[in-house]
Amino acid sequence: MPGGDAGRPMRADARRNYERIVATAKELFTAHGADVPLDDIAKKAEVGAGTLYRHFPTREKLFEAVYRDEIEVLADRAFALHDELPPWEALEAWLTAQVTWVVERHKLATFLKESIDSGSETFQYCQKRLREATGVLVDAAQDAGLIRADIQGVDVLRLGHGAGMAVRNCSPEDGRRVLAVILDGLRV
Repeated sequence: MPGGDAGRPMRADARRNYERIVATAKELFTAHGADVPLDDIAKKAEVGAGTLYRHFPTREKLFEAVYRDEIEVLADRAFALHDELPPWEALEAWLTAQVTWVVERHKLATFLKESIDSGSETFQYCQKRLREATGVLVDAAQDAGLIRADIQGVDVLRLGHGAGMAVRNCSPEDGRRVLAVILDGLRV
């Protein structure tokens, strides 16, 4: 949870600093790995070291914020697709987005997951958020009679993750073919 006091909202300038730090950390972690000096992140985010440490007293807290942000974007995409598209198209677009995310962000996601305790509040929250988001798409497709009744949201998450890992070093055509096989396997 960003900010200091849980009951008090963050000031607008503090919120902007927080968001700039997280975005910069994500960029630098992706480009240079987990060992980027925190002072380099502060400098590139154009905030003082004190501001960075006030928001993130430890490197682990910054890792958690970056991971949470990544997962929020991914989960929000599922909810938006649910609202924008018919059930099958939403599920297909989500699975494509998830596989793309795994391929593009796999190094960042791997080190973030390794840096965060799997029993932590952040990790548990992120798992729950992704499962809820995917569950909404799966439920809508099942209610429309488009996918098998024995499929759960977590199954689609696992399939998307596995497909992303499998096609990381393949051609785009190979990736599309793997995705088509998975989607065909979900159909009624």
